[in-house]
Amino acid sequence: MKRGSDGTASVEFVWLTILLLVPFVYVLIAVFDTQRASFGVSTASRAAARAFIQSPDVATGERRARIAANIALDDQDLHAASVQITCLPAPSDCLQPGSSVRIRISTTQPLPLTPSALGSQLGGIVVDSVHTEPYGSFRAAS
Repeated sequence: MKRGSDGTASVEFVWLTILLLVPFVYVLIAVFDTQRASFGVSTASRAAARAFIQSPDVATGERRARIAANIALDDQDLHAASVQITCLPAPSDCLQPGSSVRIRISTTQPLPLTPSALGSQLGGIVVDSVHTEPYGSFRAAS
């Protein structure tokens, strides 16, 4: 009695598809989530720096920069980001001709499809952006 391999090709195809396609789709989702987070922090740092430079004073600038960053981050569904504002070359030179402001925004993008029961320490991808906006050499001091 000779046994053939009738019907096993479809079973092998299904198993190989599951074994190869599921990890591939997961990696694609993780890459797309990381790209979204990268775009979000980049847009937020640029918007925050522009909002700061256009402000009449430093206190208003910091408030406007944080609001602009939060709007851009919320647009990409990023919530736990840190915003650091630094005036260059020195903090006392903010909004003076020839000065600039540096905005650094950092967040951790969690891995997709991870259950919250496993905790927040499971892993994530740190995404950050730095944008420096010059005040301008030929503008009046604020």
